Amino acid sequence: MTHDDIKQKLILAGKVLVAEGQDDFTRGHISMRLPDNPSLFFMKPHSVGLDELTMENILTIDLEGNVVAGTARRHSEVYIHSEIFKVRPDVASVIHTHPPYSVALSATGRPLKCYSQPSALFWGELGVYGDSITLVRTHAMGARVAAALGTHRAVLLKNHGVAVVGASIEEAVINVIMLENAARVQMIVEAAGDPAPEFPRADIEKHKSEISQPEQFVVNFNYLVRRVQRREK
Repeated sequence: MTHDDIKQKLILAGKVLVAEGQDDFTRGHISMRLPDNPSLFFMKPHSVGLDELTMENILTIDLEGNVVAGTARRHSEVYIHSEIFKVRPDVASVIHTHPPYSVALSATGRPLKCYSQPSALFWGELGVYGDSITLVRTHAMGARVAAALGTHRAVLLKNHGVAVVGASIEEAVINVIMLENAARVQMIVEAAGDPAPEFPRADIEKHKSEISQPEQFVVNFNYLVRRVQRREK
């Protein structure tokens, strides 16, 4: 995949995220590590929406959070991305957004339960960062987010948002959408009251294995891209 290919995929991913309700004004950001130079990553700039990414405004940033190419303003929360990339060589893409049901779930302090199929994807793979509601604007805060993420695929930033990772852009995008779907179902279930028991662990783990295959992320991402493109015509 060339650098232009990666930028094009970031542009499409941003449009998908907005179409799926992951936007919050110009807040939120997405990044992709450069496969030919893992110490650098492309990232959405400050002051534009996720659906306003262009080939020209995407920044190139190093693992210390410094801009090495591009003229746009850098997000102050760059350290969510750089600190995760430092400690997770398996991660190719990081997304930080403020999806409402995920934020609401984080505010309850309750764990994510397996009340739906999407929630199985995060069975044993959801960390919690509870240090502060404020923006993650320092290396130290970013490092604590990365520590809370650990080896998981996502971390709830309490009363703030989420940081979600993937081995590809496709995986990261589908992960953040499925996390919000899982949180939404849980909030509905808990509002209704008296939820039935979750399925047995073995059953949940079997479904998790089925829905976490790499091709599943690609198939679903490509569908969402096609849907966005149909709406643009």
